[in-house]
Amino acid sequence: MIASDWKSNAVKIVVGITVILFLSNINAIVDCILHPQIPYFDLEHIIVGATSAFFCFVFFGILFVYVIHLKNINKERTILLNEVIKAKNRAEENDRLKTAFLNNISHEIRTPFNGILGFLSIIQENDLTDNERKRYFTIINKSSDRLLKTINDIVEISQIQTGQINLKITETNLSKLSGELKDQFSPKAESKGLRFNINYTLTNAAGHINTDKEKLNSILSNLIDNAIKFTKAGSIELCIRSDDDNLKFSVQDTGIGIAKDKHQIIFDRFVQADVSETRHYEGSGLGLSIARSYVELLGGKIWLASEEGQGSTFFVTLPYHAVMEKIPPNITEAYIEDKKGEIKKMKILIVEDDETSQLFITKAIQKNNIEVLEVSSGAEAIDACRKSPDIDLILMDIKMPGIDGYEATRQIRLFNKDVVIIAQTASGLIGDREKAIEAGCNDYLSKPVKKEKLIALIQHHFDNT
Repeated sequence: MIASDWKSNAVKIVVGITVILFLSNINAIVDCILHPQIPYFDLEHIIVGATSAFFCFVFFGILFVYVIHLKNINKERTILLNEVIKAKNRAEENDRLKTAFLNNISHEIRTPFNGILGFLSIIQENDLTDNERKRYFTIINKSSDRLLKTINDIVEISQIQTGQINLKITETNLSKLSGELKDQFSPKAESKGLRFNINYTLTNAAGHINTDKEKLNSILSNLIDNAIKFTKAGSIELCIRSDDDNLKFSVQDTGIGIAKDKHQIIFDRFVQADVSETRHYEGSGLGLSIARSYVELLGGKIWLASEEGQGSTFFVTLPYHAVMEKIPPNITEAYIEDKKGEIKKMKILIVEDDETSQLFITKAIQKNNIEVLEVSSGAEAIDACRKSPDIDLILMDIKMPGIDGYEATRQIRLFNKDVVIIAQTASGLIGDREKAIEAGCNDYLSKPVKKEKLIALIQHHFDNT
């Protein structure tokens, strides 16, 4: 403020001096013209006076322009400095949030690993009771599921950030989807003493829509999982309804609630409602960011109503696309009910280059009525199929050295159109399923493969229930 006043006063002084000098010389010139009889006002004086006036005017004019220019430069520098300070503060905040996020991810990976490795060593002890051993196996399974969810979240958010997410619109039965969500989350809610209810108000016809089922399932699963995680007592309710133009979903809980100043930022990547070292809840914190990305990809909106200590309700609206005609599915639905029972007598070829995975699959399906062949490369798989045309099923790993699973499948299809081929891969990326089907596979499994799901999928293709 002081610097600004000084510059302003300096400009006024310069302008004043310039005007006075100029006017004084102009007055001398005018007097010389009007009173030529005065001897000392000769031509030399006129030239000197005019020249002095001109150079005074030019000098102080330049000085005035320079002062104004300096003032503008200082103003621009001040604006630029403020922008740099703001950018620095934003960068520091982003760095802080990313550091907190990475620390949380590290925690979410190391903690379940600790449970898995720790209890694997304990269950090898001989002095454990059956109940203790069973309890420790349960902890190992829960830790494995937690680790897998963290990995899946990281993969999903990476694909979203790099723009690798594409929609796969198929006919979706919302009634069936709600039943699957009920089966999936009821045990988890009940283990905490919570009630999980579904309020489904659609008619049978209205419940058949065209959408991306996997994305919709991910949206609702993330919202329900969060609700259970942050609710200590009470209930969680999923509501599904529609109007003429939109499907409306809501997930309501009686949990801890969310402060109003965090209603928007909790949807951002690297941001959680609690990023402190003392956070009490597990999870990567990516679920809401993934849910929002999928909602926007489907052309919808997501928002919440919540107060701290009063519970939360998350709302989702999506465009309502009713099924006008049946869309023939080209891929078996990802959800398969776990089934128990024997597989009929058949010959199965396991194509797997990882020794551990090959041993697991062999033990999972090997029965008295199953003949198992094992190979570890795509070239060996092609050769085995030529030598044994009576193979009923091929469990085809995708990523292998040399000829990969896609190419091996394409070559097998040239001479064997009937054998059932189920692709299996550890990458689990969006688009892998479609690539497998395009190559000639009948179905697809993402690792880690659970024994019950594998048996159920085989039963599905061979109609043995």
